[in-house]
Amino acid sequence: MVQKQSANQIRRIEELQGYVRTVDHVRKLIAELESNRAAKPKIIDGICGNIARDLSHMRQRALTANLGTLPDVAGQLAMVANRAGTGINMKVRALADGVNSMTIQLDQALKMAHEARPEKEKDKENPQS
Repeated sequence: MVQKQSANQIRRIEELQGYVRTVDHVRKLIAELESNRAAKPKIIDGICGNIARDLSHMRQRALTANLGTLPDVAGQLAMVANRAGTGINMKVRALADGVNSMTIQLDQALKMAHEARPEKEKDKENPQS
């Protein structure tokens, strides 16, 4: 039987899908960074700046959304992307691993949002005395 989703569930799912789109965009930027390893430093710095900006914005939005460690991971990855002096290989590997971690966290949060029972059903089963 398919359960009807509450307005709060739909809102939460749409919010999480927005984070998934951001993570997918960052993943594409990381692939672009990896393919431009031999490019001029100005181009590499531009790509890293875009990654850092997207992750910083995502961190700020995620702080208010109660998403566990996702904002922390996004903030740390933004710092990795902005950091100068580290090798490009290490930067690409760290960013790719972090994005994979965020994807797993978001998949789990989406699964929980889809499976959550509507509030009205919870109130019927657990009446407050």
